[in-house]
Amino acid sequence: MGQFESDDIDSFFAEMQDVKPIASDDKALLHDPEKALAEKQKRAARQLSVRDKLANPLSMEGVKPVPPDDFIHFQQPGIQDGVFKKLRLGKYPLETNITLSGKTLEQSRDLIYSTIKSSHEQGVRALLIKHGTGENSKPFPALKKSYVNHWLKELDEVIAYHTAQPMHGGFGATYVLLKKHPQQKLINREKNKKG
Repeated sequence: MGQFESDDIDSFFAEMQDVKPIASDDKALLHDPEKALAEKQKRAARQLSVRDKLANPLSMEGVKPVPPDDFIHFQQPGIQDGVFKKLRLGKYPLETNITLSGKTLEQSRDLIYSTIKSSHEQGVRALLIKHGTGENSKPFPALKKSYVNHWLKELDEVIAYHTAQPMHGGFGATYVLLKKHPQQKLINREKNKKG
């Protein structure tokens, strides 16, 4: 080994004499766990918000205005005329009411979607939506009624709907008939077997 190499090694060890080895439990944290958790929670909240928007498929576009004093109605193919007539005449027990008075279109959309979904899960068959006639609503008359007419056709759970009888709100309300929940079909089958 040459003189220069020996001097280099000596000076290296001289410089390193105060250096102590890192204890094994000392860890260099490359990230802040609390900050990472906060970021993760923010991401989850954003995803939930996006999922909520996607979860409500009711569209805000393509709505055709309906006159305030027009009947709105819909009957899925295969629904018996007798069933539709019973709905039209208000003969089904109305187990749920949805009132849209004082609500924005966005709030009305969310309320209709969530109520119909939960009502169907609970085995509700008929409900009433009170949307009002909206004769002075903007940007066109019967705004909420027109949207209700549009939205109900977009929901798989809805098999029929019709403008309500005067005793239930007339042109300002709509009867909605939901299809039977699969669980309800089972219950009815069991009941009919025993009978």
